[in-house]
Amino acid sequence: MNNKYITAFIAIRIWILTGLIFGIGWGCYILIFENVTILWTALLATFAALIGSIPILIAVFICLHFIKKSTNSLQNKYLLLVGTCLVAELPYAAIGGGIFSHELSRQFGTNNYFISFTICYAILFGASAIAMSLINKRIIQFFTTTKNNQSMEHDSFQTDSNLPASNHSNNSNKTVIKGLVTGALTLLMLIPALFVMNLVTEREARQKQVTQEISSKWAAPQTLTGPYLYLPYKVTVAYKDGKTGVVDKTLFLLPENLQVSGTITPETRSRSIYTVLLYKADIKNNGNFLLQLPKDITPSMINFSEAKVCFGIRDFKGIQEKITIRLNGTAYELAPGLPTKERESIVSNNGSNLLQEADVVERSSAGEIETIGLSSNINLSAEDVGKSFSFEMPVKINGSEQLHFVPLAGNSTFSLTSTWADPKFDGSNLPASRNVGAQGFAAKWNFNKANLPFGTTIKDFDFKKEPFAFGVTMVQPADQYAKTMRSVKYAILFIGLTFALFFIIELLQKNPVHPVQYVLVGLALVIFFTLLLSISEFILFDFAYLIAAAATILLITMYAKSHFKSIKTALVFATVLSCLYSFIFVLIRLEDTALLVGSIGLFIVLAIVMYASRKIQWYGNVPGNTTTVLS
Repeated sequence: MNNKYITAFIAIRIWILTGLIFGIGWGCYILIFENVTILWTALLATFAALIGSIPILIAVFICLHFIKKSTNSLQNKYLLLVGTCLVAELPYAAIGGGIFSHELSRQFGTNNYFISFTICYAILFGASAIAMSLINKRIIQFFTTTKNNQSMEHDSFQTDSNLPASNHSNNSNKTVIKGLVTGALTLLMLIPALFVMNLVTEREARQKQVTQEISSKWAAPQTLTGPYLYLPYKVTVAYKDGKTGVVDKTLFLLPENLQVSGTITPETRSRSIYTVLLYKADIKNNGNFLLQLPKDITPSMINFSEAKVCFGIRDFKGIQEKITIRLNGTAYELAPGLPTKERESIVSNNGSNLLQEADVVERSSAGEIETIGLSSNINLSAEDVGKSFSFEMPVKINGSEQLHFVPLAGNSTFSLTSTWADPKFDGSNLPASRNVGAQGFAAKWNFNKANLPFGTTIKDFDFKKEPFAFGVTMVQPADQYAKTMRSVKYAILFIGLTFALFFIIELLQKNPVHPVQYVLVGLALVIFFTLLLSISEFILFDFAYLIAAAATILLITMYAKSHFKSIKTALVFATVLSCLYSFIFVLIRLEDTALLVGSIGLFIVLAIVMYASRKIQWYGNVPGNTTTVLS
């Protein structure tokens, strides 16, 4: 048969097999993550891959002819073929990376082009590597066939003991090819690991959805502001055209002293397998107001009939009982609603209003403290200026997870106690004193006029109050999704090191492991993450990790025992995998020092691998040398 026809035959087989493998992979993706009704797109993907990769077919056909003549080494010929595929697939991976980045954003919440490019490159190279491995013998026969089309077996197929050089070349070639296939399989097994990451994200999103649903019916995280006094006053403004304008302004009076003490009672609500942390809070507010006016405001300018006491709260649903404030001996019941508007009117010199009602300029007050809260009219008069008013205001509210305060007062103290043993003190200030134990926590915050950039009398509240908020978040120890996600990010270590162990031991024992067996072991490693995710939703993460790791280690150890027929080898697998899973568990638990410990650990692992492989004859058996074999 003409050499050109044989070259075309090899190139076409690689081309067709690569397209079929790509289509099969697309079909598996549809079955797992998409609607089964669009499974037909796997055929379309196969057809599109074949049509789109015609330039690669041409490149491989041309290069095969030159590769066969370029060198006498089968190893170098095979490497050149693999390199040709890698270079030819590079522009396809670059284009696919841009397209796949949108799917990556939809599935995993990230839009990183480098990650999507790497995934596409791994898919394309993995498909071509599997295709070449399926016709490996045919490729070797092609590279070792003479020009006269007489099929002459290469040294790698000879078994004559009188030809040690042939065995040397044969083993060398097989080792290189097997190493390339193993590396490609390692990259391919990262793809199902990404699917597991997507599953973790979905389960975490589901938990957040359940939390929001229950919280919406109970109460959202609460932020309390106040109490404070609202005093409207009028200012007359002169314009250049001789007209004057009367502007309604707002004066805010903050407590001179404020003492807040509260008790938080945690409650849990369950829906299906999810548990949501809620709380009830019993808060007592005590203090006093000092009714002092700025020098540029006189009592006659203030509209005391519209004076209000205000209290900010984030979610009205959380109010357990009506909120009443006792101010200077008089009780006032607060109702929803806060004054948030200013009005400006333009009048003539004789006092007549020049604007129609529809022309009145109404604008949002730039000086409002809160937009959501409660308020009540209070009885004040000009004679009360300069006096001090004490107040008491008990508040009983519901909330979920978080309780924050805004310290709007001259001097204030906040004390909180609870039976919850896992608080997180957050916001602008940490507690001045705190005590956290198994029975709960107690915390206290102190503020004075020197700590805050405002006084107790404010004409224009023109700064954001959110940066001053502080408080406590009731942390649930069930952070299994974050830890599982961190463990999945180490999938390259789980898969790569386990495959490397199989590769080294099969070289030492001269008992080859088939690529299909590598895939089965890789799937067992990936299923470890799904076991970890599912079990950790029912028990603590540490115990879930122990169970999932033990099951995976036992499965792989028994599989190695059945293949290598050696208890000693099985014990090696059990020991190495136990150390690997223990090492990853330590990295998951660490935070600030994870990079340092991980780097040192990987250096030690590399040193161990180099030491264990020091006696491997990478170029095959050489007369006079021996190879250590585990048995």
